[in-house]
Amino acid sequence: MSTSSSSAFMMICLLHSVIALSSGALMMFYMKEIYTFSHGIETATKLLGSTPHDQLLIRTSDSFSGLLLFAIGFLLFMVSFVKDKEFQSFFAKGCTVLHVFMAMWRFWFERRVEDLAWDWLRQTVGDILLALSWVFFLVYSWREKYD
Repeated sequence: MSTSSSSAFMMICLLHSVIALSSGALMMFYMKEIYTFSHGIETATKLLGSTPHDQLLIRTSDSFSGLLLFAIGFLLFMVSFVKDKEFQSFFAKGCTVLHVFMAMWRFWFERRVEDLAWDWLRQTVGDILLALSWVFFLVYSWREKYD
């Protein structure tokens, strides 16, 4: 595989890594502010729980979700330096499938949650755009392979 295809893989991985690392860090430490900014004060209050026990469970869950997203970002950073073309293609296909499944989950389930119903479309479009970045890489590497 040529260096331009390898560079494209590296850039896409690093872009996704920065998104995952920053989102994960924000989820771990600033979830209340993110809820308030993205959903408004009234919905944020509902999402953060009504009793102290609920609030603790939700904060713990958000922190672990943020930690998982941070770990995914770190993994993407490490994967960005892999030069094996078969692995790059396999990884890009897997990431595409993952983002498509996330978009489907948001469409089928998240839009039915009353407090999140208005937000599902924006997040689904984001998932599709992230999947498209991998599709563009696959098309680009396929074009280089067969030209």
